[in-house]
Amino acid sequence: MKFIDEFRNKEKAKKIVRAIENISTKEIKLMEVCGGHTMSIQKFGIPSLLPPQIELLSGPGCPVCVTDRKYIDQAIAYARLDNVIITTFGDLIRVPGSSSSLDNEKAKGRSIKIVYSILDALKIAKENPTKKVIFLAIGFETTVPGTAAGVITAAKENVDNFYVFSSHKVMPPAMNALIDEGVKINGYIGPGHVSTITGTGIYSGLAENFNVGCVISGFEPLDLLQSIYMLVKQFEEKNPKVEIQYKRAVKVEGNIKAKEMMYDVFEYRDDWWRGLGTLANSGLGISKKYAKFDAERKFDVEVEKTKEDKGCICGEILKGLKSPKDCSLFANVCDPSNPVGACMVSNEGACHAFYKYNRE
Repeated sequence: MKFIDEFRNKEKAKKIVRAIENISTKEIKLMEVCGGHTMSIQKFGIPSLLPPQIELLSGPGCPVCVTDRKYIDQAIAYARLDNVIITTFGDLIRVPGSSSSLDNEKAKGRSIKIVYSILDALKIAKENPTKKVIFLAIGFETTVPGTAAGVITAAKENVDNFYVFSSHKVMPPAMNALIDEGVKINGYIGPGHVSTITGTGIYSGLAENFNVGCVISGFEPLDLLQSIYMLVKQFEEKNPKVEIQYKRAVKVEGNIKAKEMMYDVFEYRDDWWRGLGTLANSGLGISKKYAKFDAERKFDVEVEKTKEDKGCICGEILKGLKSPKDCSLFANVCDPSNPVGACMVSNEGACHAFYKYNRE
């Protein structure tokens, strides 16, 4: 198949659903850990097509959603410094901090600019040599190589007023931690975008250590249904393993050049995840080789004590323990125009996806 409508063919979808029904005999819980999958699953009504014994859970796959509130507070502290320009992707500007947001700080006159890539931020740094420009870097292995390329470019061009505040995270520690915590997961719908960079090796421990399978999935309805079929088949046959459904984009070895850039600029460190707390070696900080571009090393700021909103259950939703509809704030005081929690901010957040496609 080459065209999008072929991946949305109703008759082929019905055929895969029947195949799933024919092999599924036991209750099974499958989790997607990619915000793009969360959005597609709700948009195309995938849960409504499946037998009742198959339950889909949304996991920690939205980069905005898992970003620590403390990170937002620290970014706000940077924004309040003199002669500093904060550059950020649009979603992050609306995520609530403990007592403010980047959006509120922008309204108060702080210099905060929305960019579409780190190269836009680098351009702003070159155009404003008397200012210090900080790029807020979030996301998983999908976006890390892009940030790395920006830092390498800044080094080659001797841009000395450009800094990165990293909240980049890697996916496997979170997937392992959920199972370690006792969240009942029988299989992972593996992240398609992350896997184009990493390949499949990062998931091998799931099958070997936890007897949980992982199928790397594409984003169209037939992709997702076929991935669910493959996971159900693994589960029924008691044969958990790592498989690639998204073969048109993902290779076993991943993108070797992108991984080289990633590990040239970044190094592993412990990091905090919303809902999961601190996970060992789950984050990426700027390496010593590129320390001059590290905002955390450059700027010493006082950050207010982090305060979480009472009533918001984003943490439990990100662990698959609750559905957005279980939250008393959902579609009540919390909606995309007034997000209380990070899961309602981003298009890839579970609450946003449920609000848009599955509110009733």
